[in-house]
Amino acid sequence: MNVPVTVYAEMTPNPSTMKFVANKYLLITGDSVEFSSSAEAKGYSPMAEELLHFPFVKNVFIAANFVTITKTDNVPWDFITMELREFVKDWIAEGKDVLIQMPAPKPATEEATGETKVYSPSEYDDAIRNLLDEYVRPAVENDGGAIEFMGYENGTVTVAMRGSCAGCPSSTATLKGGIENLLKSHLPEVKEVVAEAV
Repeated sequence: MNVPVTVYAEMTPNPSTMKFVANKYLLITGDSVEFSSSAEAKGYSPMAEELLHFPFVKNVFIAANFVTITKTDNVPWDFITMELREFVKDWIAEGKDVLIQMPAPKPATEEATGETKVYSPSEYDDAIRNLLDEYVRPAVENDGGAIEFMGYENGTVTVAMRGSCAGCPSSTATLKGGIENLLKSHLPEVKEVVAEAV
């Protein structure tokens, strides 16, 4: 039996993003992908490529069962939410490709030098990843975003915020208040958590 596709729009803590939640999985759990131009999405995500052709769409983030869209500031959500919701719903209902292949992960870059920061594996990586997956990922996905563990070095955990979390006014509070406290309480070696500048 074919289950009809439903998609609903949900506000996120970030006023520039809206989360469009489907009743089907778009990507396997744990995977997420983000594009900020149709050229960047070409050959990877036909859905993101088409969405980025809308003049008011600035960024497309796809994870599990939702698409988080960041809009330009010149158009209020009231005028575009319905159109975007219908677009996402029809795309899924017609069985079109959401993602053909995953793009290669973008290397983390050091802002001042422009050099890529490479983290050496540490004995705490697995514990940190497990804590983030168990406690943080579900909440962050609930808000239409994602968190990615970049590395641990000298007591500092570096993460990357994606989707609605990138540039969200409350993500710093989440990072410092929630994630840092969680990791410190489980791993005394963790002194602070910082977000990588994307």
